[in-house]
Amino acid sequence: MTELILINISGNDHPGVTATLTAILAKHNAEILDIGQSNIHHILSLGFLIKTDSATSGDIMKDILFKSYELNVRVRFTPVSVADYTEWVGRQGRTRWIITILGRKLDAGHIAAVSRVVAEQELNIDAIRRLTGRLPLDEDDAERAHSKQCVEFSVRGNPRDRSAMQDAFMQIAAKGEVDISLQEDNMYRRCRRLVCFDMDSTLIGTEVIDELADRAGVGDKVKAITERAMRGEIDFNESFRERVALLKGLDTSVMQDIAENLPITEGLDRLMTVLKRTGYKTAILSGGFTYFGNYLKRRFGFDYVYANELEVDDQGRLTGRSIGEIVDGKRKAELLKVMAQVEQVDIQQTVAVGDGANDLPMLSTAGLGIAFHAKPKVKANADQSLSTIGLDGILYFLGFKDSLIQA
Repeated sequence: MTELILINISGNDHPGVTATLTAILAKHNAEILDIGQSNIHHILSLGFLIKTDSATSGDIMKDILFKSYELNVRVRFTPVSVADYTEWVGRQGRTRWIITILGRKLDAGHIAAVSRVVAEQELNIDAIRRLTGRLPLDEDDAERAHSKQCVEFSVRGNPRDRSAMQDAFMQIAAKGEVDISLQEDNMYRRCRRLVCFDMDSTLIGTEVIDELADRAGVGDKVKAITERAMRGEIDFNESFRERVALLKGLDTSVMQDIAENLPITEGLDRLMTVLKRTGYKTAILSGGFTYFGNYLKRRFGFDYVYANELEVDDQGRLTGRSIGEIVDGKRKAELLKVMAQVEQVDIQQTVAVGDGANDLPMLSTAGLGIAFHAKPKVKANADQSLSTIGLDGILYFLGFKDSLIQA
């Protein structure tokens, strides 16, 4: 007669536990139907679901019980019915989701709130893992200001109301100063290949056109137009022409100084180091200017830059016009599609990151669109947002773990 037995092992972890216990199962020709193991602060949790027959099950449990005593670990045996196992197998066809909780600090309240939403949606939590490193107990205020914590839930099932689930996560994030990402755990999430970034207020903490305007003495006028454009109150192309026209007569010699003193966004260096090391292609798709995009390309190793080219006269001064087609929101989405074709990746394997209203088309086109420290309108219309830490937070949305990506 066939028997199904769930064997749970717990206790202080040390080398050889898994090898020793599986050797016993092998000796008795037990079939392992499922296996799982985790280690939290050197405490082992190991489980086997085995299939055997009633003639040998007693010997298996006796041998494992004696060996567990020698290994100083605890063991528990639980019989599993064929009906329960069949129901468990049937759940394998359900959709799997990844929920990423990210912030400067996570506490039990954040975990409880997210878990409550998962339960209300009648989803099952398969696993929880920490993606960031452990924080020291004596962390000072300066370290805490730049720390980051991330926990990833793997859940299974079909949400009763995905829209309501997303709304609930947004409310938790707003109250708790965390970011919460919900992604379907499909093959595309596991093999993203192309990441496209906006530049101004995303890769750098300023709008370059504002920096140029300050040098030209028209800073207030240009900033007012910029803010209206980023909030989506006026057409980007119209605002772009108005702002560039105000730069007429500015000597281009100031551009190098501006480029060398750009405020680089927190986490960019680490993000690019990891993306390049792991074979991702990266691009800057900017409504800003090619001079500054190319500077960042040289400094951080981006593969592509598409931005606007400022026209310069024979005396090295800006004419107040740009050359070629304006890179607006529509153009960014088009370029994203073209680069996906060039790199021979499915559009679902692409990631887009931006902060302004003109980034929404590419955010909605990409397989994963992330609103980064974005305006309210952009966050409300993007599937994912990152507002609590720097750009390297994107790595956790991609499933990277600190222990594997130390730069």
